[in-house]
Amino acid sequence: MKKTLMILGSLQEFVRLTAMAKDRGCTVVVSDGYPDGPAKKIADKKYDVDILETVSIAKYCRQEKVDAIITSFSDVLFESMVKSADLAGLKCYLKPEQLPFYRDKSVMKDLLHRLNIPTPRHVRLEPGFDEAQLEQLRFPVVTKPVDMYGSRGLYVLNSPQEVRRYFGKACSTSRTKAVLVEEYNPGYEFNLMSWVLDGEVYILGIADREKSPTGNRDIPISTRNVYPSRLIHQVYEPAKKILEAYISATGQKDGALSMQFFWAPGQELEVCEIAGRFLGYEHELIEYSSGLSIEKLLLDYLFDQDALRRTLKNHTPFMKNHSAVLYFHGKPGMIANQQAANEIAEWPEVLNSQIFYEEGDPVGIHGPQPYMARYCISGKERAYIDNVTKKIFDAMSIKDFQGRELLYKNQMTSYPEL
Repeated sequence: MKKTLMILGSLQEFVRLTAMAKDRGCTVVVSDGYPDGPAKKIADKKYDVDILETVSIAKYCRQEKVDAIITSFSDVLFESMVKSADLAGLKCYLKPEQLPFYRDKSVMKDLLHRLNIPTPRHVRLEPGFDEAQLEQLRFPVVTKPVDMYGSRGLYVLNSPQEVRRYFGKACSTSRTKAVLVEEYNPGYEFNLMSWVLDGEVYILGIADREKSPTGNRDIPISTRNVYPSRLIHQVYEPAKKILEAYISATGQKDGALSMQFFWAPGQELEVCEIAGRFLGYEHELIEYSSGLSIEKLLLDYLFDQDALRRTLKNHTPFMKNHSAVLYFHGKPGMIANQQAANEIAEWPEVLNSQIFYEEGDPVGIHGPQPYMARYCISGKERAYIDNVTKKIFDAMSIKDFQGRELLYKNQMTSYPEL
């Protein structure tokens, strides 16, 4: 019998998921608040609905006789899926009562502490906070709104007075006017994606999450993620044990599970965040490096559990090939010339790319697009990835109408010899 699938999310990362679901014979309904989302152009049906309107989404699920609902890549979409599935009586790997462990940073941190899992020391601050609350922390610190995403409200600060001065900015886009202030960890940072099946964690990949400073109060920007991590043999086992302990406490038995964490030689692994979804704008790197398709995994979870089990049993995160995504962030201004960015997109070393703006477009802080541009590369050796990265970093440029550079300068990361 033909299945009807609701996909929450219509931006570029959902196009392939939509196409693959249709290839399986599904009737695909795509819903979110973007009327012109590219995935909606190939869907069988679409709904333009605020993703937070879960009652409406559940109504559309019943109206279309939807058999399953899925999403990933975004915390807001993930939360909407969990709540909408519960209201519509559809299969989902988490329930609304489990969401705080993955969506509320203060709840997440409290659970990590109860489990004796290392995480940066922190305090939760409300409006009118007492600076004495910060006495237990070692500066510098980083601010984190408890319910936001996409690096919004994150600042590196050096004193209690700076925390007070930046508090309003830090929670200006947050629904919950509270901020976590935690010690800043300068160690190596990692992205991990995994899948939980029958309460067992299967790590799909661990990446080096490399950053570059901006020269201001913002946290260093994410400029390159590389699979597999150069340090995977040092962090794999402790990361897996942490995730196993975490899902045992939250009750998660199935589904996507991601983690960002820190590590440096001579130190314990320290958890930054844990999420119940895959990481956006880099999930395809796992396929480039290993052949495992995240979109197929999501669809198999819904419609083919035997295939899901085979995939997880046969996969290894210690991949033979290496893949990277390069991100370029912009300063506020008006784009006049992005010829260099367009030319790089045509280089034979670049597997795929996205240029997020057109010439003449304005660029603002936390604008409608997450980056100015991104490029994916892949090869058999890490040295090849590093060489191509440096070549792109050196050639990349986007200028404004005064000829000034709009891009922050990306820097290469150095690693210890272990």
